[in-house]
Amino acid sequence: MSGHSKWSTIKHKKAKTDSQRAVVFQKYSRELIVAARLGGPDPAGNFRLRTAIDKAKAAGLPNDNIKRAIDKGAGAGGSESYEELTYEGYAAGGVAVVVEAMTDNRNRTAGDVRSIFTKFNGNLGESNCVSWMFDKKGSIEFGTDVDFNSLFEAAINLDAEDVQEEEDCYKVITSVENFQSVVEGLEAAGFKSSSAEFTRIPQNNIEVTDLKTATSIMRLIDRLEELDDVQNVYANFDIPDEILQQLEV
Repeated sequence: MSGHSKWSTIKHKKAKTDSQRAVVFQKYSRELIVAARLGGPDPAGNFRLRTAIDKAKAAGLPNDNIKRAIDKGAGAGGSESYEELTYEGYAAGGVAVVVEAMTDNRNRTAGDVRSIFTKFNGNLGESNCVSWMFDKKGSIEFGTDVDFNSLFEAAINLDAEDVQEEEDCYKVITSVENFQSVVEGLEAAGFKSSSAEFTRIPQNNIEVTDLKTATSIMRLIDRLEELDDVQNVYANFDIPDEILQQLEV
């Protein structure tokens, strides 16, 4: 569970750009609504809501928007009712793709996702066709101003699985079961994360060295992430730097 992933770096850089878009605010609002609906509006007793609030604030979602979303989830206005769905399929080159969505209209979302897969040389598959290729983990991110050795020691003492050094951040990887205890334990030790969320880590990556294939894959990922209903997209590929520099997505 260690090593550097170019795809991870791509996602990290893209997130910084995407966070300026209104569509991303909508995604955070949906997560807040669902978290409040499932666990109540008090973040002190609702860990999922607390992490959703932290992520929304880090992305720049205004406090008024956060409060409105929580109120809607708690039933104090609005009629939004979202369900969480997962779609799976293959991008060009046999790359596995998992799409996590929140939607109030599953037929619309399924049609939109299928259309994008088809348009960019992919295929939407059946449930569980590729999700077994990914391990669901907790991911806790910190800025590089944190002392890495101290973070590593604290995380391992809390039974974290790994601490990864990315290009411009550190990531603590946990099991799903230990996620909350590691987040709270690190906070108690003085380490404040910039984000804490569940993620899907591929067991193996496919190296994509063909420019046309790489372009199709990245266009597929981008268009999926631009859908209002899509929360997260995961894929098991790496693209060499020389190919990345030539991409026109």
